[in-house]
Formats: sequence, C-alpha cells, structure tokens
Amino acid sequence: MENTAPQTSLSKGLILLMAVATGMVVASNYYAQPLLDSIANYFHISATLAGFIVTTAQLSYALGLMLLVPLGDIFERRSLIVIMTLISASGLLITAMAPNIWLMLIGTALSGMFSVVAQILVPFAATLAAPHQRGKAVGTIMSGLLLGILLARTASGLMASFTNWQGIFWLASVFLAILAITLWRCLPTYKSQTNLNYFQLLGSIFKLFATTPVLRTRSLIGALIFAHFGLLWTSMAFLLASDPFNYSDAVIGLFGLVGAAGALMAGKAGVWVDKGKGKKTTTSGLILLFICWGLIVIAPYYQWIGLISFIIGVVLLDLAVQGVHVTNQSTIYRILPDARNRLTAAYMTSYFIGGALGSLLSGYAYHQYGWIGVSSAGAIIGLLGLLVWLFGYKNDPVIQSES
Repeated sequence: MENTAPQTSLSKGLILLMAVATGMVVASNYYAQPLLDSIANYFHISATLAGFIVTTAQLSYALGLMLLVPLGDIFERRSLIVIMTLISASGLLITAMAPNIWLMLIGTALSGMFSVVAQILVPFAATLAAPHQRGKAVGTIMSGLLLGILLARTASGLMASFTNWQGIFWLASVFLAILAITLWRCLPTYKSQTNLNYFQLLGSIFKLFATTPVLRTRSLIGALIFAHFGLLWTSMAFLLASDPFNYSDAVIGLFGLVGAAGALMAGKAGVWVDKGKGKKTTTSGLILLFICWGLIVIAPYYQWIGLISFIIGVVLLDLAVQGVHVTNQSTIYRILPDARNRLTAAYMTSYFIGGALGSLLSGYAYHQYGWIGVSSAGAIIGLLGLLVWLFGYKNDPVIQSES
C-alpha cells in the first residue's frame, strides 16, 4: 500500500511546475506534426511514411506507459522522473541529428517512450493533493499536458520558419535538460511501499483491467477520444499545406493555438468531478465529439465559411477530448488510491494506443479518400464512443462531492 504523503507538500507553485513539466516532456511527441510535409520533402519519402513518425511516437509512448510507469510504485519518484526526463532529451538529440528517416524514427521512439514521465507526475500529484483538491490538481496538470501537445505544433512551426525542421529538436533537448535539474531541486522525495516485484506489478495491471469494470470502460473511452485527436492533427498538416490553403509550416503551427483553447477546460472538468458531476461531463463531451466532425468536414469548401467552421470544430474537439480525459483519470484515481501508477499505466496505454491507431487511420483515410474520408472516420469513432458509454454507464461509480 502507498505511503500517505503530506498534503501540504503540494503547493500552488509545485502544481504549476508539474504542469509545465508534463507539457514540456510530452511536447516531444508532437513537434513533428506541423512539419510532416517538410520532413517528407527533406527525406524524399511519401506522406504515409512521414505520418508514421506520429504513429511511432504514440506507440512508443504506449509501450513506455505499460513498461515504465509502474516503476513509480517501486522506485523513489523524484529520481525516476529526473532520469527519464534526461533520456527523453537524448532522444530529441538523435532526432535533430538524424541523416535519414530510420534514425529519426529511432530518436522519436526513444523520446516518446521516456516522455511517459509525464504520467508519473500526474498520479504523483494526485497522491500529494488533499482529497477535495485532487480533481482540480489533476485537471491543472492535465491542462499543462494538453497545452504542451498543442503549443508544440506552434513552437515547431515558428522555429522552422527561422531555421529548419531540426531546430526545434535541438532547442527542446536543451530545455528538457534544464527541466530535469529544476525538478531535482523542487520535487519532494517519495517512495511507495509495495511487496510486489516488477513483473508482479505488470501482472497486477492486467488483473486490475480484468476485475475493474469502470477501468475497462474508461480506458476504452480514453482510446476512442484520443483516436479523434490523432485522426485530426496527423492529417491537418497535409490539408493545410495543399489547396485551397497552401499554408507554410509556421502558419500550420499556429493552429495549435486554436486547439489550446480546449486545454483550458481541463481544470474545470476536474472541479466538476470533485462536485460529483463526472457522468454528466462524460456524456456531454462524447456527444460534442460526435457533432464537431460536422463542422470540421467542410474545411476545404466554401472559402472563409469553411475555415471558420473548421476552427470552431477544432476548438470543440480539443475541449471535449480534454474534458472527458480529465474526467476519466479523476474517476479511476478515486476507486483504487493505492494503485494509481498501475491504473495510470492501464488507462494511458489504452489512451495512446487509440491515438496511434487514429494517426495511422488518418494517413490512410487522407491518402485514399481525402478530407471527407478523415471526417467520416471521426464521426464513426464518435458513434463508437457513445455506444461504449451507453453500455458502461451503469458500472461507473457515483462520486459524491468531497468538501
């Protein structure tokens, strides 16, 4: 069972640092997205192969979630967080120096796998927080994570306009090294008490998944909502770089600012879970995800009307994804507080597998059927999410407001 951490150790300043850290680390997986067209031209590869960069990042992240996040239940967390941050920085360096697409994929896999340190920080914050503040703390840190995902695109697009596509990877590796030093100085030391060894911990993840209906439902919903995310953002660069837009990398990257509006929803969603409104938040978010593709599909048409509709759809999609995601995590953290790292591993592995499959589907759908194919896939995934929630609703716990 986990040690009870002193709740006073989670100050507002520490929450802010952890939010910034999750954003900076997870951003490593998304710098390439607005640059895919430029990377494809640089390495003389197809759009499908360039899109596999995103899939590699997502799958390696999912692998790290399953194999590395449970280590938070064995080792002292501050040291583990710092070491993993430094290894992720080394992956960015390999990417920056890559002479071919294959070495870039190796660097992407390394930085992606160890950037799961963000998912050690989230349950760490949940452990340190007082019960009535747990949802808000998780929501704030998840806001940092989503802002990192979205603003990574803006930063990489702008950086490419001043240097080249490699520039952002050089800069990010330096920032992660500085972040590692800061985390070492500021995070409290904390170690869980468990009698399980590493392989028993891995086995217990599958046991939790098999014996906890709410975890299965929330994990499947998590996979489907992040599939929306991968579906949209992977193909967006190709859409915006072609007719009728013909935007540069810098302009494409600015669309990350549009999506960042949704990240502001995370803290509010956590507060709603604290107030016992998690089921309503989930239902509303899944309905919104289904509807938003009707706005996104007309992007290449009707000139400015299509662009405005597209922007509104992107904001609503990111808002809904983040709202449901924070609700999922806040819900599962309350059912088994002594197994938060393993719950995180189970849930987030499903989440990022969904994102990877969404990215893979996006490249195929865009190549075969264009933007209508991508949007149709999104609507189908939205419908699947509503069906999963319909059947899993009865197993979801009714969480009472904590004061």
